[in-house]
Amino acid sequence: MKKFGKKGIIGFLCVVTVVTAGLIFAFHNEVPAQDVSYIEFVQWLENGQVREVVIGDTPIITFFVYHSENTYHTNNPRNPALKENLLLAGVSVIEGNESAMLGALSPILTILVIGGLFFFIIRHTSKNSGKNAMAMNVASVNVKESGINFDMVAGNEEAKDMVADVVDFIKNPEKYAAYGARMPRGMIFYGPPGTGKTLMARAIAGEAGVDFFATSGSDFVQMYVGVGASRVRELFKKAREAGRAVIFIDEIDAVGKARASNGQGGNDERDQTLNALLTEMSGFSGSEGIVVIAATNRLDTLDEALLRPGRFDRQIEIALPDLAGRKRILNSHAKNKPICKDVDLDALAKQTVFFSGAMLENLLNEAAINAAKAGIDKISQNEVDEAYYTVIAGSAKKDRDSIVEQDRRITAFHEGGHALATKLLQPENSIPKVTIIPSTKGAGGFCVNLPPDKMYYTKTQLQNQAISLLAGRAAEEITFGSEHVTTGASNDIARANALIKDFVTKYGMSDTFGLAAADGTAAEAECHSLINTLYQKAVDLLSTNKLILNKIAEALLENETLNESQLDSLISA
Repeated sequence: MKKFGKKGIIGFLCVVTVVTAGLIFAFHNEVPAQDVSYIEFVQWLENGQVREVVIGDTPIITFFVYHSENTYHTNNPRNPALKENLLLAGVSVIEGNESAMLGALSPILTILVIGGLFFFIIRHTSKNSGKNAMAMNVASVNVKESGINFDMVAGNEEAKDMVADVVDFIKNPEKYAAYGARMPRGMIFYGPPGTGKTLMARAIAGEAGVDFFATSGSDFVQMYVGVGASRVRELFKKAREAGRAVIFIDEIDAVGKARASNGQGGNDERDQTLNALLTEMSGFSGSEGIVVIAATNRLDTLDEALLRPGRFDRQIEIALPDLAGRKRILNSHAKNKPICKDVDLDALAKQTVFFSGAMLENLLNEAAINAAKAGIDKISQNEVDEAYYTVIAGSAKKDRDSIVEQDRRITAFHEGGHALATKLLQPENSIPKVTIIPSTKGAGGFCVNLPPDKMYYTKTQLQNQAISLLAGRAAEEITFGSEHVTTGASNDIARANALIKDFVTKYGMSDTFGLAAADGTAAEAECHSLINTLYQKAVDLLSTNKLILNKIAEALLENETLNESQLDSLISA
């Protein structure tokens, strides 16, 4: 059976089943026999009309006559001399016992053959499905050189410096072994989404010239216990077979979250997968030239066993790019696009604070799409500006006829309040645009508030940021009355509350608690008191500068959009 293989066996059984079924179908679908009396049978026999007789121990004799395809039955007299008389008359005689036995057994044989075939197929399928469930999906593993190097990674210069020695380690492990140095078995890249963690991992493999195995933590998460662990072992086996390699596991938090310390509330499958990963990482030596890189957006949720030395030795932040990094990223993505000379990428880099590399690429791609739709030869500053505001606020609504005048006034004062408070309290910030044109993302208007690149924020700066967020609602209240404030400030209020919560519980800047950790109830009470205090400051600030607020709002109602120079002129006039 091994010689033919499983496919050959299945094919053979299928043929046997079809042939058996065909024979049974043929036998059981003959023309129905006609019953005749024994006297009539004897008369036909004497007249020489009978050509063949089937006899046996059954009570029925089957016979056939010349010039007819019909089958006839008659009673069997069980006469021992019948066969001799038939032969003397020149009639062909067939003993019917064996045929009858075969007819009786054929359904049983068919049932056995078909049953055996189904049993074999089900067993074969179950075994294969088990193996397939345990096996790593081939499509989820890329076994090839990445073709990317550090020159293609714009920004993240510090991260590149931190992994440069790992590249050399992979290329020349024996050089470091001579000093007794062990290559880091693993590195974790962490940071916000879209900052280039996967690209950096590919660049390491490309610089080292080794195979790149990429998969995701979710590929190991299955409903069957043991499947994830088996896939981990298979992944490392493939990497060892390739020799020197980079294994990249994206979304490591899918399997690497901290396990419950009390042993309860855990997940057996996830725990087994995590244990298999830890075991595999401890099992290969630093001289093999294999490094494991994991990526996550939530480093704080990972299990401590993953982060200890000997597992993921290094935790490297792939952060949002700074101004210089944004310039390099924009210039990199602009190389293959027909961009007009009037497009100021340096100015765009200053406007894209908090943009990730992926967002910057998307911005220029949107600008290219806008230019293509407009049918122009090159991407102008107008297309770039339109793409910029589309990315941060959504496309402007084309049909604005349905917007009532009162809603426009509310939006003008709301956005004017944001702009004025920012200019008065955060003069270091830039406001390139404030508009009352609604967007497809649901905003009635928006005020672009761009802080400068900085590492730290002071206590006063955080409070002023919260006041600027609350100034939209404050402008509505002092203009239309407290009973006529709107739902337009919902997002501002949510952001302000999140900032104040960090202010109290994370940054230790509360006058009441200071550096002491506050419990839930006490912290909520302090946040409630502080945000109300800051809101009152916003009301007082705009009330003092009510005339300027009115000028900004009226200008917005007339022009719909103001740039920074227009805004500065209104405030300084």
